[in-house]
Amino acid sequence: MDIALVVSDVDGTLVTTDKRLTPATIDAVKRLDAAGIAFTVASARPPVGFKALVEPLNLRLPMGAFNGGTVVGPDLVPLSQVLIPEETAREAVDHLLRAGIDVWVFAHGLWTLRDPGAPYTDLERRTLGVEPEVVADFGPLLGAAQKIVGVGDDGLARAESELSKALGARAGIERSQAYYLDITPPGVSKGGFIVEMSRRLGIASERIATLGDAGNDVAMFKASGLSIAMGNAGPEVKGAATSVTADNDADGFAQAIDRIVLC
Repeated sequence: MDIALVVSDVDGTLVTTDKRLTPATIDAVKRLDAAGIAFTVASARPPVGFKALVEPLNLRLPMGAFNGGTVVGPDLVPLSQVLIPEETAREAVDHLLRAGIDVWVFAHGLWTLRDPGAPYTDLERRTLGVEPEVVADFGPLLGAAQKIVGVGDDGLARAESELSKALGARAGIERSQAYYLDITPPGVSKGGFIVEMSRRLGIASERIATLGDAGNDVAMFKASGLSIAMGNAGPEVKGAATSVTADNDADGFAQAIDRIVLC
């Protein structure tokens, strides 16, 4: 394929499990640039989570944060932004809290939570490179919520099913990791970000390659001509892709660029 743009997920794809960019990954992005192929990222991360990627990868194009709900430039300044409707946000938070699931709310560019010692907060600190804001009440934030996350190992599958039925088309509900259930604005997906980049750059979708590992990457796969699932992806994600590479801890991203995109 005559690929002109590569769009990659970040966690579980571009970085290792311990959130590192490997030298092989950095070099692979440089090889894309040398071949005249543009590169950017789309992630469930908030914009601040891209900060550590911009310089080593020489990112120059818009990036899709919050699964594409917020598009930012390399300076992390929003170019466009969609919020979760306030009533929907309140319903989602209430449902998660009643189910005994930890909740994070991303609003006004901040990561907020109620318990800074809860599971996965240390992982998110390392991922984003920032400290959370601790609040007693999410209420004042829910009119400006960019993303809500249900966090944990237990109860997420049931919460995902129940929220999908309760909220319907009023929100996007997807797993970004096995332990993160993301609630995002309605109509927002990484697939929409691919469509937007196709329009912005004048590149046909058939000339766009995407890489990912999680359920929220499937919409991105469907919107692109070449889709590559990581070896650490689940069976459904692999089944939705046109190719599969090695896992993210074995330089699967770099292998995909060399063996599939640039071959």
